[in-house]
Amino acid sequence: MNVSDRPALSVLDLVPVRTGQSSAQAVATSLDLAQAADRLGYHRYWFAEHHNMPAVASTTPPVLAAAAASRTSRIRVGSGGVMLPNHAPLVVAEQFAALEAIAPGRIDLGLGRAPGSDPVITQLLRMSGTTSDVDRFPEHIRDILGLVSPEGSHVRLVSRVGRGDGDTYAVHATPAATGTPEVWLLGSSDYSATLAAAFGLPYVFANHFSGEGLERALDLYRTQFRPSDLLSEPRTFLTANVIAAPTEAEARERMLPQARMMARLRGGRPLVALETVEEARDAEKSDGLASAMIESLQQRWFVGDGDDVRQRLTAFAERYGVAEVMVSPVAASFDDEPFDTAPGRLQTLALLAGADSTSGR
Repeated sequence: MNVSDRPALSVLDLVPVRTGQSSAQAVATSLDLAQAADRLGYHRYWFAEHHNMPAVASTTPPVLAAAAASRTSRIRVGSGGVMLPNHAPLVVAEQFAALEAIAPGRIDLGLGRAPGSDPVITQLLRMSGTTSDVDRFPEHIRDILGLVSPEGSHVRLVSRVGRGDGDTYAVHATPAATGTPEVWLLGSSDYSATLAAAFGLPYVFANHFSGEGLERALDLYRTQFRPSDLLSEPRTFLTANVIAAPTEAEARERMLPQARMMARLRGGRPLVALETVEEARDAEKSDGLASAMIESLQQRWFVGDGDDVRQRLTAFAERYGVAEVMVSPVAASFDDEPFDTAPGRLQTLALLAGADSTSGR
């Protein structure tokens, strides 16, 4: 694959919630960020799915994508991703067919196999709503591909629903589709890479999550890829945690709260709302929660001034042969920054796009 001098840039948003901030304020800042990404020329804007986390408000990607689509005009919007075991395939297909009708030609449906939650929430979802069997993940992907297409899908009936065995019944996610959401498979394992290759679907490696197994997953996807009606050759991009600021010192300050959050996750500690820079700095003096992680995270994350981060992202894309990088802007806020803004995340996107940033400290 020929990679341009600079990769296309996209955004992955978990809708972070900082100390003292409401969900409404967090969502409003993310929608503002989506509008900024649209103006700045970003290619796509995806919302993740996570549940019952004090620092994450991205619980429902279709709802957030609909709001973002209504406030933007050019950028693609979608999920990064919908965790399919939490949902019935027909419901997912209907949601994204409706999104395609709202913003034709701009909708992405990224699908993942992980639960996006802890075991208690997984059990609650299965008790309180319609979910799908994780072991039938490949079958459900095939179902969704058919349901969202203009041709729709057909199911084979059994006698208990009032028709003879073997009869088929046409099912469409929307009555008269004229377009189809672009379906991507997401993952951070060999399983998702080989499945995407087998289906002939585009694939995203969740490098922002851990980064382990990246080279193997890409190799499996590219070497095992089977052309399909949807895609003639492998198509992939990578995600990355990114913080860009006018100075490297500010970028490293804005990194600390997210580093401490990662330490909590990996250490099995109780989760809290995302700390501000000052809160994280003061807490680190007493508990040193992130001290052991900072160095390793700095080797995988892209943290620094705008020029440095842009150059490193370009080298990253060239190294792995991708023409697009999806950045997760994880810059935290300072105490005096209003709850209805996210200056650190906004300046990250602006600096990566080569625009002037006025929110530096």
